[in-house]
Amino acid sequence: MVVQSDQMALEAQDELNWTLLLEEYDYARPQRGELREGMVMQIEDNGVLVSIGTKREGVIPAQDLRQMGDEFLGTLKVGETIQVYVQEPENRDGDLILSLTMVQVARDWEHAEQLFKEGGITRSKVIGFNKGGLLVQFNRIRGFVPASQVAQLHGRTAVEERQQALQKMVNQEIPLKVIEVDRERNRLVLSERSATQEWRKAQKQRLLTELQPGDVLSGRVNQLTNFGAFIDLGGADGLAHISELSWQRVNHPREVLHPGQELKVVVVEIDRDRERIGLSVRQLQANPWETIEQRYALGQLVSGPVTNVTPFGAFVQVEEAVEGLIHASELDADPQTQPRDVLQPGQTITARVISLDRQRQRMGLSLRRMAEPEKPVEEESATDTGSGDA
Repeated sequence: MVVQSDQMALEAQDELNWTLLLEEYDYARPQRGELREGMVMQIEDNGVLVSIGTKREGVIPAQDLRQMGDEFLGTLKVGETIQVYVQEPENRDGDLILSLTMVQVARDWEHAEQLFKEGGITRSKVIGFNKGGLLVQFNRIRGFVPASQVAQLHGRTAVEERQQALQKMVNQEIPLKVIEVDRERNRLVLSERSATQEWRKAQKQRLLTELQPGDVLSGRVNQLTNFGAFIDLGGADGLAHISELSWQRVNHPREVLHPGQELKVVVVEIDRDRERIGLSVRQLQANPWETIEQRYALGQLVSGPVTNVTPFGAFVQVEEAVEGLIHASELDADPQTQPRDVLQPGQTITARVISLDRQRQRMGLSLRRMAEPEKPVEEESATDTGSGDA
C-alpha cells in the first residue's frame, strides 16, 4: 500500500511539473512585435507595470507614455485591461519592455496592409522630399512616394525641374494608393499617380451622372490644343471647343487662355456614352452681337485691321469680338480683282457698312462704295440688303 501511495504521489508531482512547464513555455516567452492584452498593475512616475500573464510584469517606460498625451494618461487606471506591444522581451536589466505607442504603429501597419489588399485610397501630408521622391506621413509611419509615382512628373522632367516640383509639394495633402508594404524592413511605398487616376475616374463618373446642360462650374485650364482647351472640373476634364472660347475670332486657344488659368465655364453638352463633357467660356461673356444695331448702322464708316484674306474676300476686325466681311465683289470696280491683290493681313483700312445681321452675326463691308456719297439709311437699306454677307 505504501508503494502504491508513493507511486500516486510521483504521478501527481509529474503532472504538476508538466503543467508548470507548459505555463512557462506558453506565457514566459513573449516575442518582439507581439500585441498582447494586459492588466495595469501599478502606475508610477517612471512607468506603468502591466501583467500580460507572464511570470514577471512588463514595464511601459515614462517616455513612451508621454507620447500618448496627457488626455490618455488621465484616463489610465489600475485594474484596466489595455493592449500593449512587446518592444523588448528582455533588456539588459532583465525587464520586459512594453509600449503603447507601438500599438498604434502596429495598427497603422495593419491599416496599410488592408489598403494594399483592397486597393483603397488614403490622403497623407507631404513632410519632405529627396532626389528620389516624396516623404509622407501615414499616421505614425513614414511612407515614400517615388518620383515615378508623382502625378505631375514624367520621365522627361529635368532633374532640377523635378526637385523644384517636389519641393513645392511639401506640406500639401495628397491622395495616395499603397503599392508595397514590408513591415520587417519598415518599408511603405505609395503612389500618387495611381490614386489620382482612380480618383479622377470616380469623379468623372460622378460628374457625368450629376451634371446638366446649363450648369456653371469653376475650372482650371489643363491643356491647350489646336481645336480647343481641356478644362479640369475637379476630377474630370471637359472640352471647350475653340469656337466656344470667345466671341472674337480665335486662331489658337493660347490667344485667350493659358495653362493653369482659373475660370468659369458653362456646360453645353454631356455625352454619357462617350464620356465627354462639352463646355463654353464665351456663353458667360456678353455677346457683342446682341447690341450690334445700337452701335452700327448701314452706311456708317468703320475702321480696323484686316485679320484674314481668303479667295472670296477679306475679314476686318471692327471691334474686339466683331468682324466684318468685305466680299470680293466689294473690293474694287474691276470684277477680276483678287482680294490678295488689294489687302494684306494686318493692314488697317476704312470701309462702309452695307449689311447687318444680328441673328446670323454677320456684318457686310465695302471698299468699292467708299467713293460714293453717303445715302440715307432707308435708301441704303432698300438698295443694299444682303449685299456682301459673310
